[in-house]
Amino acid sequence: MTELLSTELVVLDASLGAESADVIRHLAGLVADAGRATEVEGLFADAYAREQKTATGVPGGIAIPHCRSTAVTVPSLAMARLAQPVDFGAKDGPADLVFFIAAPEGADQEHLKLLAKLARSLIKKDFTAALRAAGSEQEVVALVNDALGLGTPSTTPATSGAAAMAAPAAGAAEGAAGAASGVRVAGGGPLSGGGGEGDHTPAGIKRIVAVTACPTGIAHTYMAADSLVAAGQERGIDVQVETQGSAGAAPLPKSVIDAADAVVFAVDVDVRDKERFAGKPYVQAPVKRGIDEPGAMLDEALAVAADPNGRRVRAGAGGASSSAPDAERHESFGGKLKRALLTGVSYMIPFVAAGGLLIALGFLLGGYDITGYADKIVAENNIGNLPTEFGPQAWGPLGAYLGAVLFKIGALSMGFLVPALAGYIAYAIADRPGIAPGFTAGAVAGFMGAGFLGGIVGGLLAGYVAHWLARRPAPRWLRGLMPVAIIPLVASIVSSGLMFVVLGAPIAALTAGLNSWLSGMTGAAAIVLGVILGLMMCFDLGGPVNKVAYSFAVAGLGTASLDNQAPWMVMAAVMAAGMVPPLAMALATVLDHKNFTAAEHENGKAAWLLGAAFISEGAIPFAAADPLRVIPASMLGGAVTGALSMAFGVTSKAPHGGAFVFFAIDSFLLWIVAIAAGVVVTALAVVGLKRYVVRKAPEAAEPQPVAV
Repeated sequence: MTELLSTELVVLDASLGAESADVIRHLAGLVADAGRATEVEGLFADAYAREQKTATGVPGGIAIPHCRSTAVTVPSLAMARLAQPVDFGAKDGPADLVFFIAAPEGADQEHLKLLAKLARSLIKKDFTAALRAAGSEQEVVALVNDALGLGTPSTTPATSGAAAMAAPAAGAAEGAAGAASGVRVAGGGPLSGGGGEGDHTPAGIKRIVAVTACPTGIAHTYMAADSLVAAGQERGIDVQVETQGSAGAAPLPKSVIDAADAVVFAVDVDVRDKERFAGKPYVQAPVKRGIDEPGAMLDEALAVAADPNGRRVRAGAGGASSSAPDAERHESFGGKLKRALLTGVSYMIPFVAAGGLLIALGFLLGGYDITGYADKIVAENNIGNLPTEFGPQAWGPLGAYLGAVLFKIGALSMGFLVPALAGYIAYAIADRPGIAPGFTAGAVAGFMGAGFLGGIVGGLLAGYVAHWLARRPAPRWLRGLMPVAIIPLVASIVSSGLMFVVLGAPIAALTAGLNSWLSGMTGAAAIVLGVILGLMMCFDLGGPVNKVAYSFAVAGLGTASLDNQAPWMVMAAVMAAGMVPPLAMALATVLDHKNFTAAEHENGKAAWLLGAAFISEGAIPFAAADPLRVIPASMLGGAVTGALSMAFGVTSKAPHGGAFVFFAIDSFLLWIVAIAAGVVVTALAVVGLKRYVVRKAPEAAEPQPVAV
């Protein structure tokens, strides 16, 4: 197996800069210079993007920046012992020991297990003390290899001094957690061996099971597991952890879960098979809290277990609800509301996408007067009996029939827009018991003409009523009926009843007013709306502001018709503006080769296709590396495109697909002109800013000379 660490990847007592970006860039350079990565910039961009998601500083003056990257060819470690500690986001202060973990996208399991083992070793005080005392790069390599169980390489001088003292200490520390009575870690990591066939914990000891998981699955997953285990040892608590990381996940035995008093979820991603823990008291927080405050999480879990009304894992928990942070404790009301609305929109979009494209195909084959005869043609269901006057003469009766069928399927699909929106908003709030009352409330909103606004209100009502009912204590004999009968019944009556009796009519009036306003927009008003939508679409490239603009456009499609084409115009403007940033970044890399890195040139090639398909996220690599120049330039171009699209009166019956759904876009050539204008404006703005505006962001700082 290839060595993970060598002397050329170690820097001792160096000053590498004042920011975490400086240190990461320097260590990425060491990996590339050693021939273990194809380029510095691509590796740095991936590592720094990971750092911005979750800071990698951990208690004890340690930082472990890490990433998976296509630039990496060999799984590698690079280590710096800093003369001037640098802040990596740890609560106890800056880090002086920095280990950079660089893994290829397709790293094999053995290498990933070693990387996880290193991450675990770094929370052992004896090991880190030995690293700080090491007198040479060779000693550091020997310490790390011993901690990983690889032994001292033949090319490395014999271990001496600190290395000789700490090698057994590191190994002993590694085994201590696993050997301790009743304290085990599952999940395929180096401390695996716990979670046997049953529970053998002495009577009277509190038992906690935990799941740890982070997006990369290399470092934080395993460090959080060991931190929880160590905190459990200090408190005399039996802690068994399932690590759902890159090194594999060995599920905790059912007997262990059944015997647990509480569950700790230290996760940034979905918990796999969360329903296994149904009914258990739990706490949930980001994985980094499992490293920084493991004792507090264990104490909170036991406190919840002692509270009869404490949080319990819901039966059937999974999907969006399982990946969300602890909604009861760590998410604000506004955060819950935003998550619920975005969940509803995300589940609604497939209905709208299929329906909109089918309606567009129906118009293409059957002509725009198909709305008047689609039902009659479908009812006839006999092509031979169809008169030739149905549909455009170019397609004849067969085209008219197929167009009518496609139009009718599309119209029926669009009919699910409001119920699906409401149903999945309720699902995001109350899980599965909220789906039926949410769909019902959405159907009532559609019946009353309340549109997507009514769907939002109905979904929220149904979700919160179902959520409240699910939290009510119920006799054991009734619990089985609650999620499948009682909650859907009562929540449907309350939410749909309120929509019928109180809320439906006012919301319908508001919806009619909004539709009338959109329909009456012409000239300057339409252009101003296009500018606003364009700015929103390009502000955060798939983030919350972008999604608000996109959701507004998609929700309006359900009210569009030949007599009210304003929602189609809004959809065309939103989709066009969202295509600008990736296409503009691709063009900018062609216009100005020098000011873009090799990685950005590769991203630029991919951005042509991503932009053409209306995937705004294709510009994120550029924005992440240079936000102060890329984002304002993108917004400028997006505003131009949105304004021109609205001024030209272009309409789109499809909510997604970009240039590939040309048949669903009227005045397609004018739409392309609007996009091209915005792309050129943004590309020229980016090139000008890169040439004439000096960037002072930390990631642009040059590595400082190494002082040893």
